[in-house]
Amino acid sequence: MAVEIREIQPTKRNLLKFVHFPIDVIYRDSEYFVPPLVTDEVNTLRPDKNPAFDFCESVYFMAYRDGKIVGRIAGIINHVVNERNNKKEARFSYIDFIDDAEVVDALFEAVTKWGKSKGMEHLTGPLGFTDMDPEGMLVEGFDRIGTTGAVYNHSYYPEHMDRMGFVKDVDWLEFLITIPKEVPEKISRIANLISERLNLTTIKYTNRKKLVADYGDAIFKLINVAYDDLFGYSPLTDKQIKHYIKMYLPFLPLDDLSMVVDKTTRELIGVGITIPSMSKALIKNRGRLFPMGWKYLVDAFKHNDVVDLMLIGVKPEFQNKGVNSLILEDLIRVYAKLGYKYAESNHELEHNTKVLQQWDYFENEQHKRRRAYTKEI
Repeated sequence: MAVEIREIQPTKRNLLKFVHFPIDVIYRDSEYFVPPLVTDEVNTLRPDKNPAFDFCESVYFMAYRDGKIVGRIAGIINHVVNERNNKKEARFSYIDFIDDAEVVDALFEAVTKWGKSKGMEHLTGPLGFTDMDPEGMLVEGFDRIGTTGAVYNHSYYPEHMDRMGFVKDVDWLEFLITIPKEVPEKISRIANLISERLNLTTIKYTNRKKLVADYGDAIFKLINVAYDDLFGYSPLTDKQIKHYIKMYLPFLPLDDLSMVVDKTTRELIGVGITIPSMSKALIKNRGRLFPMGWKYLVDAFKHNDVVDLMLIGVKPEFQNKGVNSLILEDLIRVYAKLGYKYAESNHELEHNTKVLQQWDYFENEQHKRRRAYTKEI
């Protein structure tokens, strides 16, 4: 039967169908797909829950054949990014489909028509509302388990992108890093030198409320300035910062957080945010916290040999001065104590050589590649 495309309104009921489709259909039997937390995913898509809708607009489509869902796609326009980059660009996101050209073409035709109706001239993605959302389509590493900071997809996805005439906009690389039992001598030497030369030190917190009070705003404001020049970056507003403080900091393991500050002023200079890998736990609970899904997540925090490196950010005036060595030295010591054996890097732009070169200090494998595609519409 023919493919039917339906635009869905962002009600909780509709969005639950939208979010559950890849979990329950496309990747039902996948050993590599890591489901998102369903509640978080739904809230990200709801205009009344996600503060990014202050400057974004979106549309959601689902594809049906013979009464069954066979695909989904979201269209997003981030007006702030477009104004910053002088572009008229719509984003596609939350893209999942069966391996069927008719389904894929129908989904992209719908989001393309929507983008053109809004005056957009290019369609680019997969990209979310902001950089706090997953971005990029997997083009290498289909036989590797996904991470909580990225989306897994089947190998036929990029084949369809090529078929439709989309071209590469940018690639991100991901690394699997073997954590050494001791801090490499070169990192330790650089860290000590930078600490003395720039008057810097790392600090730890044991009280979460005090961390939020002292550095909650500062952490996300640092991310804003550190990432400002990166591909498609959307600066976090004060409203978004408050939202993410409530969303993330209450659950962040304090040992796995590294902060570099000025010894005298205590100004935040750099931050490294890492968490125990939630991948296997999310596969077990299928993205559901209840009735017992929360238990898998709690166990992952207590017993884990893999850590996810979510981000490292350093103030621009301190970049390329060795500040990362202080963060790495601090975290390696923590990882040795907690029993981590491997670290998964978050996706990093392939041309960001300064960041990529830091993994040369360790045994590593570049095991995944993600791509943002673009096409004139």
